[in-house]
Amino acid sequence: MSMITATTWVPRGHAAAFPTRYVFDEDEYARISKLAKLELDDAKEDLETARQALNKSNDGQEAGGVEMEEDANESDDEETGGVGLNGDGDDDDDLKEYDLEHYDDEPDAADAEEDEAGPNDSIFGNIKGLAYHTDNKDDPYITLAENGDQSDDDEREELQILPTDNLILAARIEDDVAHLETYVYEDEADNLYVHHDVMLPAIPLCVEWINAKPNHAGETGNFVAVGTMDPDVEIWDLDVVDGMYPAAVLGQSSQAVAEPPSEPITKKKKKKKSKKPNDSYHVDSILALAANRQHSNLLASSSADKTIKLWDLNTCTAAQSYDHHTDKVCALSWHPTQASVLLSGSYDRTIVAADMRAPGAAVSRWGVESDVEQVRWDPHNEQTFYVSTENGILHCFDARQLPASPEQSKATWTLQAHDQSLSTFAINPVVPGFIVTGSTDRTVKLWNIASAGAGPSMVVSRDLGVGKVFCTNFAPDVEVAFRLSVAGSKGAVQIWDTSTNKAVREAFATKVKMPEQSGDAKERMVGLAADTEEADEEEEANENGGADGGWEDMDED
Repeated sequence: MSMITATTWVPRGHAAAFPTRYVFDEDEYARISKLAKLELDDAKEDLETARQALNKSNDGQEAGGVEMEEDANESDDEETGGVGLNGDGDDDDDLKEYDLEHYDDEPDAADAEEDEAGPNDSIFGNIKGLAYHTDNKDDPYITLAENGDQSDDDEREELQILPTDNLILAARIEDDVAHLETYVYEDEADNLYVHHDVMLPAIPLCVEWINAKPNHAGETGNFVAVGTMDPDVEIWDLDVVDGMYPAAVLGQSSQAVAEPPSEPITKKKKKKKSKKPNDSYHVDSILALAANRQHSNLLASSSADKTIKLWDLNTCTAAQSYDHHTDKVCALSWHPTQASVLLSGSYDRTIVAADMRAPGAAVSRWGVESDVEQVRWDPHNEQTFYVSTENGILHCFDARQLPASPEQSKATWTLQAHDQSLSTFAINPVVPGFIVTGSTDRTVKLWNIASAGAGPSMVVSRDLGVGKVFCTNFAPDVEVAFRLSVAGSKGAVQIWDTSTNKAVREAFATKVKMPEQSGDAKERMVGLAADTEEADEEEEANENGGADGGWEDMDED
C-alpha cells in the first residue's frame, strides 16, 4: 500500500544549490543519544505497562485454571510416552546439534588462534591485501585513488538544485513505513524526481515549509515541519541529505534536542508522558500546521487534543496555548495581512478567527453543517475566507459579517463542489479567483470565482489517476503560477500545467497579477491567451469543462 497524505511547495531561491551530506560528528552523536534515550525510555515504559496489565489478567485466571492445566499436562504425557510437548523430546535432540545456547558467545582462545592462522592456511591465502593493490601504481584496473575526486564531483552535480527548480515535499506511507520525500520539479523540462527522503516515526498527517532555523534567533534556512500521529512536531533541514534525526522537535521531547550536546545525560528516570492537555505541548496527533510568513519564527499547530499551540522557533517552546474548540482541530490558516490573526477549523463544525496576541479575548466564530476539512484565507481579498466540509461543500464567508451564534452563520455563497468529502482545496496565490478542489471521489476541479454576487463556475473537471485526492497545491512562484500539484491514495504526485487547457486560458490569462520587474514572466503569462491547437484538441478529448457548478447564492434566500 502506498499513499501520500500531505504535500507542500518550497518557493524558489530558498534551497541550497548544493545540499550537504549528513555529518555524524561528536556533537551530533551526543544529541542523537539523548533522543534515542527518550525513545528507549518510552519503549520500556510501554513494555512495563503491558506486563502489568498481563499479570493482572493472569492473576484473575490463575486460580480457576491451575487444575485444568495439570490435567492437560498429564494427558499430554500419556500420549507422548511421558515426554511433555514443551519438554525434552526429539525436537531438543535435533536442536542440540546446532548448540544455539552458545550462539552469541565470544570465541575462545583456541578459535582465535585458528582465525589468526597464516595466509596460506586459508582458501584466500594467496590473495594480497587491499593496501597492496591500491599502492600498486602499475595495475591499470585499480583507480580508486585517481577517480575519487571525480566521483565526488559527479555526486555533487547530481545533488545540485538550480535557481529555476522548485521543491515539492510529500509525506508518504508505503508498506507501513512513513517517510518524507523531497522532490525537485524542473519546469522547463516538465520533470519531477525524488531528490532525497527521510524516515518518519509515525503516519504523517501534515507538512509545512518554514524558513527559520530552529534554536537560532534571526537565522533563516530551508526547513520543513512535519506533524504525525505522534504528539510531537518534527523539524527537518531540507538542505541536508540522508539525515538521521530531525534538527528540532516541538513537544515534550523538545528540551532534549534544544539542550547543548555537551551536557551529560542524567540517569534520573524520565517523567512519564502526560496524556492530559496542557499549555506546554500536545498530547495527541498533530492534524494541521501553519507557518507565519510575516513572523518567520512563529509556527501554529493544531491537534486531536482539541488545542492550538503557538511555537517560538527561536527557543522551540510553546509561547501560547488556545482552547477555542470542543473537538479535534484539523485546519489552520494565517491571515494574509494581519499577522496575528489565525483561522482555525474543527470537527465541532465551527470556524474561529482569533487574535493570537490575546489568548483570553473573545473570538469570532462561524458554523457549518458538517465536519470541517480545510480552511483558507483569500490572498486577494483579506475579508474573505473559504471552508471545505466532509459533505463536499465549499463555503465562502465574509469575515466582517459576524453571526450572533455559529448556528446562525450565513455564507456569502456555498458550492456543492463534490458528491463526496471535499478533502482539499487551494487558492492560486497569483491569479485572483482561481480555485482548485479535490475530493475522495477521485476528481480534481478548477473553479472560476467571478465578481461578487455572480458565484463560482466550474472550468475543468479531471481524474488525474492519483486515487482519492488528499492534496492539491498551486506553485507559489509567479513563473509557475499555473502549475498544480495533486496527490492521493495511490502514492503518486502529479504536476498539472493547467495553462495548457483552453478553458483555463480563456478564464484567467487576463487576470494574472504580475510584478512590474518580472518582464519575462509577464510576457510568458500573456502568451497563454494564444490558442494552441494540439493542446486544445487533447483537452477537448479528456475533459469535462465549462459547466456551471451547483452553487447556491445564500443572499437570495
